[in-house]
Amino acid sequence: MTTTIGIRELARGSSILKEYDYVNIEDKKTHQRKGLIVSDQYADEVEKYLKKIIAKKQQQDLDDIMQFAGTIKTYSRFDNLTSREVREKIAQEKYGE
Repeated sequence: MTTTIGIRELARGSSILKEYDYVNIEDKKTHQRKGLIVSDQYADEVEKYLKKIIAKKQQQDLDDIMQFAGTIKTYSRFDNLTSREVREKIAQEKYGE
């Protein structure tokens, strides 16, 4: 069985949760869903499912980032130089100073 209750009803007493498989928590003024409470008998299954979804989303986010990552070709002439020294060396080569 399922039901929808308000946040105030939940705050007044959690004994209402014993009767249901899952309970939608809703803000009664705005009719926005605030959460879902699942009974203990389904908790492990729901947790496994959520972990799978979260892992898939994290992998997708990582894949989105990694498409921009790559190796950077560095020139040996810039090895062990600071950024300032690199800029000076480029200026010298470009302008012959």
